[in-house]
Amino acid sequence: MPNKLELLSPAKDLECGITAINCGADAIYIGAPNFGARAAAGNSINDISKLVKHAHKFWAKVYVTVNTIIYDNELEEVRYLISKLYNIGVDAIIFQDMALLKMEIPPIQLYASTQTHNYELDRIKLLDEIGIKRIILARELSLDQIKEIRKSVNAELEFFIHGALCVCLSGQCYMSHAITGRSANRGECAQPCRMEYTLIDRTGKVIVKDKHLLSLRDLDLSAYLNDLIEAGITSFKIEGRLKDIGYVKNITAYYRHKLDAIIENNSSFEKSSSGYSIIPFVPDPERTFNRGYTSYFIDGKDENISSVDSPKSKGKYLGVVSSVDKRGFTIDTHETIITGDGICFFDEEGELVGMSVNRVDGDTILTTETKGIKVGSAVYRNYDRAFEVELKKECERKIRVNISVDETKTGLRVTAVDESGVTIVKNFDTEKTIAESGMKATETFKKQFLKSGESIFDVVDIKINFKQPLFFPVKDINDLRRTVLELLEKERTAKYKREKFEARSSKFKKVEKKLDYKMNVVNKLSEKFYKELGAEEIEEGFELQKDFSGKTLMTCKYCIKDELGYCPHNTDEKLDEPFYLSNGGKKYKLVFNCKDCKMEIVHE
Repeated sequence: MPNKLELLSPAKDLECGITAINCGADAIYIGAPNFGARAAAGNSINDISKLVKHAHKFWAKVYVTVNTIIYDNELEEVRYLISKLYNIGVDAIIFQDMALLKMEIPPIQLYASTQTHNYELDRIKLLDEIGIKRIILARELSLDQIKEIRKSVNAELEFFIHGALCVCLSGQCYMSHAITGRSANRGECAQPCRMEYTLIDRTGKVIVKDKHLLSLRDLDLSAYLNDLIEAGITSFKIEGRLKDIGYVKNITAYYRHKLDAIIENNSSFEKSSSGYSIIPFVPDPERTFNRGYTSYFIDGKDENISSVDSPKSKGKYLGVVSSVDKRGFTIDTHETIITGDGICFFDEEGELVGMSVNRVDGDTILTTETKGIKVGSAVYRNYDRAFEVELKKECERKIRVNISVDETKTGLRVTAVDESGVTIVKNFDTEKTIAESGMKATETFKKQFLKSGESIFDVVDIKINFKQPLFFPVKDINDLRRTVLELLEKERTAKYKREKFEARSSKFKKVEKKLDYKMNVVNKLSEKFYKELGAEEIEEGFELQKDFSGKTLMTCKYCIKDELGYCPHNTDEKLDEPFYLSNGGKKYKLVFNCKDCKMEIVHE
């Protein structure tokens, strides 16, 4: 049996979810009404139910995020929510809080979010042992680390391949809560990683002033899909539950094309859902929201990880300014710039400056307000009007069907077989009339049956097996086709099966006797989970604490010293450490663990 590869797309709402399915997603992840790690992207049970029905027509799956930490007084509400999600056909819950493993909930599959420390091999082994079907790996992992994990566990492995990056290890960011009271682990992140900071040394000397020192570029692993498959990844995840529908369309269609090319050239792989998508535009990730791209740590540290000058979208690089005069400025570019585009550049202070294109003459922007642009300035297009128009075109998704029509004593027998092997056979009692023009009657019958209309099917072949040509009115042929395709769609739905979760007892080595706040334990069921594994002392979660002094607010694989060229492995320059990040009158100490190549941001 071929290995199934899954393209997993985000949906902030029902419209985005349906669009992603139509653009080729094999699965969708979407926020529950509450308790999702993106509180601003919650959805009603009714909308999720509609998405499930649409997805399951194509044997695509719907996963719902219930991946916040849960307080004691919310446990029953979460249990009831998961029961409702199971009853409407949701395929899996993406979770963080171990309380779910101690709840009386239906046997819905539980997928371990990146927030469950999925960068530690022992932790991943534990999740595998207790029956977690899928583990969503940390973005910071390399190909070699993924390969080692693949050798060690049986669970499916999911990995982010595109979109925004958090600078902190997932589930380990407490900075937002410390600063604003809005917890990232409660879905309310205030995005402190996108703020401006000044970097100072022990004496107060300014090393870098007012830069977005914790802001990372966006992830793009499109060049590593084959490597990820070889390493053992089977689900390829696009970030973006807060992104707009244009982004979801563009990025889903882009990776659908990439994965299809891999599958077409290797018979040992197949897509995990049915159908093909008709994409009415040419996908291009640079033409929608992006901060510039990075491959992060997948193949060793990328040289360009951060976007310290701005956390905003730069878009696609156009070229450099070749001249500036009273009329405006000219860009040396191969791209066509039109009225309504948005362009941007970095000024002398390193600030991202944007402007709308109101008048254009070829590659010359006609304006009297140049906003400080100079010859040599690199220009980007962060709003592509022509592409946005293209993205408004609807994608379609179809399932291929072969049909044969045989004559019976009392009428016709129609057999329909779709590309998944789903088959229906329907007998129709109908009056048979010998056709006066046999060729014309047969061609009409075929022509009408090939018109699959607004159904999810594409009739790619029809065989007619009559003893002699028969005549049927066009209306009757259309009615036959509609009935057959409706029955086939119902049969597809009936054939769709969800996998059930089966919890197992762990034979894994016991957890440490003393667990700190980074285990994110804020309820009695999660505490019970860890105590059954041998924990004796469990510090309450960060969100339940009052004094943050000396607490690590972020643990990062990304290192500011390395990014600025101060890594001790690469320079002999003496630094007056410790370093601090300063913002709004507050200071945060930087602690560098060079042995493990990690950076911690500590509350002062």
